Amino acid sequence: MEFQNTLEFAQKLDKEDKLHSYRDEFYFPKVNGKQVIYFTGNSLGLQPKRTKKFVDEVMTDWAELAVEGHFHADKSWWDYHERLAAPLAKVVGAKTEEVSVMNTLSVNLHLLMVSFYRPTQKRFKILCEEKAFPSDQYMLKSQVRFHGLNPDDAIVEVKKREGENHWRTEDVLAKIKEVGDELALVLIGGVNYYNGQVFDMETITKAGKDAGAFVGWDLAHGVGNVALKLNEWGADFAAWCSYKYMNSGPGHASGIYINEKYLGKEDIPRFEGWWGTKKETRFLMKPEFEPMENADAWQISNAPILAMAPYLASLEMFEEVGMEVLIEKRTTIVAYLEFILHEIDAEVDGSFEIITPADRGCQLSVFLHGHGKELFDFLMKNGVITDWREPNVIRLAPAPFYCSYEDMYRFGQLLKKGILEK
Repeated sequence: MEFQNTLEFAQKLDKEDKLHSYRDEFYFPKVNGKQVIYFTGNSLGLQPKRTKKFVDEVMTDWAELAVEGHFHADKSWWDYHERLAAPLAKVVGAKTEEVSVMNTLSVNLHLLMVSFYRPTQKRFKILCEEKAFPSDQYMLKSQVRFHGLNPDDAIVEVKKREGENHWRTEDVLAKIKEVGDELALVLIGGVNYYNGQVFDMETITKAGKDAGAFVGWDLAHGVGNVALKLNEWGADFAAWCSYKYMNSGPGHASGIYINEKYLGKEDIPRFEGWWGTKKETRFLMKPEFEPMENADAWQISNAPILAMAPYLASLEMFEEVGMEVLIEKRTTIVAYLEFILHEIDAEVDGSFEIITPADRGCQLSVFLHGHGKELFDFLMKNGVITDWREPNVIRLAPAPFYCSYEDMYRFGQLLKKGILEK
C-alpha cells in the first residue's frame, strides 16, 4: 500500500478498517476537552465499556448470594477461572488444558521457576537478554541466590552488538551453544519492553531445548500483540500479565502456559495449594495433594474473581475478532505510523530515529536526537498519551482495537508542531 500523510487518506483507511467500530467499545481519557490519542496500550490498555457489566454481575452475586456465589452464581466462582482458558489458549497458541489464570506476572514467573529452574552442580546457568525488564532481573537474581548461587556466575546476558539497538538471533543461538551443558534455563522477554523487538521465539526455543535446558517466555508485551504458537514451538512454560494489550485493568490477573508433557504429574517440583488439587475431592479436605490434570495444578489459592471479570470481558472481544484480524490491522497501522514518522522527520531535518527493528509487534520506540523531555511534555499536554524511557526514548503503541489511522496522522502534526516550536 502506498501511504499518504493526509487527513483524507487516514480517514479513508479508517472507513476500510474491519475493527473501526471497536473503537467505540472503549473509554478514552480527555485532555482539554478532547479525546486523547492513546499510545500506551503497552503499559495499560483502555477500559472496555462492557467491563462494568462483568464486574457488576460479580458484585450483584456477592450481594444477593454471598458465599453461595461460589456454586450458585450464573458464572460460579469456584470454576470462574476455567472460562478464561479456552479463549486464552487461542491467543497464545496452546491447548486449553495448558493454560490457567492466577496471581500476577512476577509471582507466576517465580512459581514457575520452582518447577523449571532446577540447578545442579553442572547445569545451573540462566540465559536472558541484556537489560531485561527490571522485575525479571530482580526475579532471576533472587532465584539464583535462593539456590545458594552467585548471580555473576549463574546469569548469562545476551548483549546487543556495539552501535546496534536490537538483538540478533544468531547471537542468542551462539550464546546458547557457548554455555552448552551448563545451561539450565532460557528465560527471555518475548517482546522487548524498551525497543519493541519480537524475538524469534520458535528458533530460540528449539536451540534451548536442544541444549538440554528448560525454555520459558515472559510474554508481558507479547500476548494479544503478536502471533504465538507456544505448544507447537515446544516451550516449557510462559507467563504474561493481562493489563496491557489484553485490557483487563491495572494489576489484574496473570496467565500461565505449561506444556502438556508436564501436566498430571505428581512428582514435579511445585509449590502447591488447595486450588490446584482435584476439583472432585477438593472440598473433602484430604491431607494429600492430588494435582489437577491441567495447568490449574499450579494454582495455589482460590481465584481473585473481581480481577478476572474484566479479563473475561476483554477476552469476549478477542473471541469475536480473532488474533488474525488484530494482527492484520496492527501490521498496517504500525507501518502507517512509521511512514508518518519518516515524513515528519524529513520535514524537521532529522530530529529522531526509530530504534525498533522490522521484527516487531505493536510498538515503535523513537530516539529523540537533540530533544529532551520537553517534547514528551508538549505531547502529553496536547492530548497524546505516550510513554517516556530514559535517556530520551518515547514508546508509541497503537493498539489495533481502539487506535485509528486518523490518530496517527494527527499525532504526526502535533509532533512536528512540538519540534518546530522548540
